[in-house]
Amino acid sequence: MFAEALEQFRIGSLGKSGVVTGLLKTLGGRTDDERAQLGPQFNALRKDFESVIAQGKAEVEEVDLAARLATERLDMTLPAPEAPRGTVHPVSQVMDELAEIFADMGFAVAEGPEIEDDWHNFSALNIPETHPARAMHDTFYFPDQMALDGKKMLLRTHTSPVQIRTMTSQEPPIRIIAPGRVYRSDSDATHTPMFHQIEGLVIDKGIHLGHLKWTLETFLKAFFERDDVVLRLRPSYFPFTEPSVEVDVGYSVVKGKRVIGGSEGWMEVLGSGMVHRKVIEACGLDPDVWQGFAFGTGVDRLAMLKYGMDDLRAFFDGDNRWLQHYGFNALDVPTLSGGVGA
Repeated sequence: MFAEALEQFRIGSLGKSGVVTGLLKTLGGRTDDERAQLGPQFNALRKDFESVIAQGKAEVEEVDLAARLATERLDMTLPAPEAPRGTVHPVSQVMDELAEIFADMGFAVAEGPEIEDDWHNFSALNIPETHPARAMHDTFYFPDQMALDGKKMLLRTHTSPVQIRTMTSQEPPIRIIAPGRVYRSDSDATHTPMFHQIEGLVIDKGIHLGHLKWTLETFLKAFFERDDVVLRLRPSYFPFTEPSVEVDVGYSVVKGKRVIGGSEGWMEVLGSGMVHRKVIEACGLDPDVWQGFAFGTGVDRLAMLKYGMDDLRAFFDGDNRWLQHYGFNALDVPTLSGGVGA
């Protein structure tokens, strides 16, 4: 009510047809002496009106604010709106689970560059120049002008170069895992050009295949959180191990789905073997004194097997719905006591 009356007063005094505005308009028809005398008086009058109106507006706003404060209430007992929360990607979660399991067995985590030279990635691993893995259709090479000390540069195809860098920079005994991103020219439902791999290496005196089998069996039982995990080692070939074995894990069929555990069927999960003499020699160690085993598997594949995902490409789509379904709470830190998949 008072606000409306104040607005009418403003229009009647300072509006286009207002009293003060009318007085100011008369100055145009007056003499110079009259303008000099009346102009300051009319302007002072206008300022007085403006001051009165501004004061009135401030009083009106103060009254309105007091009325709102008296009538509006914020219920502090209501729960706050839930803020959007991100999730931990399954690959990151599984990486943490693997690190926790192997740390309990005395393994350290080792890292290396993703842009490698062909000596660390191939030559030191006893992979000859004629090996298919060196072909352009399998490996991402950098242009020849980017060669370093005569060595071709490439995106590493496995994390095995980390093993080479560790053996050439650290005295044995050695017990490491090397998780990280690797790159290969391949893409379908179960392969992507970039994926995640973890490899393990043990170098010590008197190491044999029995140590390898126990390590893998202990690891897989802890990872899949089942005591009925059964392994089958099949002879195979890798240039950097001799003998080489493919490792299959037994599974059972439950409600039409394959579940790790039991031995109704077999599924390949990783490759492994005793480190080749030539690899040990290439790293400056005496293979008659030092022996070791190595193994490697895809982190993404392990995540798919454990958590029931069927398309590897979804890992990299960035679909928030998929992440909300398969992702993990940031506080779900893997521990052996609480279950690594907790």
